[in-house]
Amino acid sequence: MTRVRVESFTLSLDGYGAGPNQSLNNPLGEGGTELHQWLLPTRTFQRALFGKDDGTTGVDNDFAARGFHNVGAWILGRNMFSPHRGPWPDMTWKGWWGDNPPYHVPVFILTHYARPSIEMEGGTTFHFVTGGIHEALARAREAAAGKDVRIGGGPDTIRQYLREGLIDELHIAISPVLLGRGEALFAGVDLRALGYACVESVGTEKATHVVLRRVR
Repeated sequence: MTRVRVESFTLSLDGYGAGPNQSLNNPLGEGGTELHQWLLPTRTFQRALFGKDDGTTGVDNDFAARGFHNVGAWILGRNMFSPHRGPWPDMTWKGWWGDNPPYHVPVFILTHYARPSIEMEGGTTFHFVTGGIHEALARAREAAAGKDVRIGGGPDTIRQYLREGLIDELHIAISPVLLGRGEALFAGVDLRALGYACVESVGTEKATHVVLRRVR
């Protein structure tokens, strides 16, 4: 059965999932990279982004690795793919990750502006969806062919799916960092009323890993 999951989404201590003022030089917003000190050194991240076979192991890596297990499709908000707003100013832009992105499955990108699909190396194809979150999920479920769908972010995309009760499980990594401002993940979202409960909590030096699951 296909589940809809959020994995390895990092929050600051003050609740922000991304810093302000995203740009080409700050894809996660100002200060956003500081959130991911638990993830960057892991073997999973080093392999996925750089093709290296080294990196740290242990609890942080275990949580990073589970985020790729049984995932048949991804959904991303447009700002997870590009720093550009409005009509596409540069049709040569193919994402932050180079010719071989770390997804290796179909990726459905929410946008208000149509664009042809982009086939990349390694099995990743970016599809641009203008019909909203339900259309993106329907297409992702079909593409996943029985595997799970991972919602990659950003915060606004996750909130939209949460409010509709469409996410089955979330792994949140809480980083011991204060951003002060940015995009608050749970702003205006009542997780308890939506039926979510914490089913796992594990602390490491660089993060507290929390798993929330929809139990009713």
